[in-house]
Amino acid sequence: MSIQQRKNIGLEILAVVLFLAYLSPFVIIFINAAKPTLQVIADPLALPENPSVFFDNVWRILNDRTVAYGSSFMTSVIVTVVSVALIVLTTSMAAWVLVRTKTKTSSFIFMMFVGAIIVPFQVVMFPLISWLATIERTLGLSGTPFRLLGNYPGIVLSYMGFGASLSIFLYHGFIKGIPFELEEAATIDGCSRAKTFFSIIFPILKPITITVMILNGMWIWNDFLLPRMVLRGGRHDIQTLPIAVAGFVGQYVRQWDLILTTTILAMVPIIIVFLFLQKHIIKGMVDGSIK
Repeated sequence: MSIQQRKNIGLEILAVVLFLAYLSPFVIIFINAAKPTLQVIADPLALPENPSVFFDNVWRILNDRTVAYGSSFMTSVIVTVVSVALIVLTTSMAAWVLVRTKTKTSSFIFMMFVGAIIVPFQVVMFPLISWLATIERTLGLSGTPFRLLGNYPGIVLSYMGFGASLSIFLYHGFIKGIPFELEEAATIDGCSRAKTFFSIIFPILKPITITVMILNGMWIWNDFLLPRMVLRGGRHDIQTLPIAVAGFVGQYVRQWDLILTTTILAMVPIIIVFLFLQKHIIKGMVDGSIK
């Protein structure tokens, strides 16, 4: 056996070990979701004695008025879809303008967006809440359907801000590879700047757009801290799925069976979407980096 073959075998073994390590948390979640809380605490690695407990837990969750799984699911869908749509629309246009405007100002703005990627959320989370409260108070939005804290507009605007940096970075790299002659030909044919973007440029951005949608969608769907801070103090029915999961955690009691079952119900939709669109994520990332 040659040295190269040994290296290949070693890499394959390492890949299998890493795969099992990453898969183990999901296995533990699934086997414990089908057990009562006492069994989960007593032996979390044991297989469930009665798998039908999982379906009983699902029924209890769907009928729990305190958690309100149905409204929480719809809230997550609304927040995710609206936020991702606005992120795609605004960042694609911003990246296009930054690429085609070759000035020191545009380069500086782009570098500011790139630099914002490394800023942790914990650094700006309290200034963000203060900023939203100030805008709401200044514009007199308190008590109106357009209030920011405890309502949809605030959380959507927050996600647009935090998702802009990485999205503009990805779009910027992709747009640089699009020939400028396409836009010149459209201008000669009488297309306005807006029509040139939406008719010529935006359809070409499909691979990277799907990448941006999936990356931001997975992040927004699973996020806990930002909705917890921005939606606090709002109506009870405005809570996302991660917050609904936290509803089963009390000061003295933790209903682990329901927590794990709700976690599975929250993971399934985004996993299905990811499995169907994962090839577009890889293609978009590769195309953006090469271009």
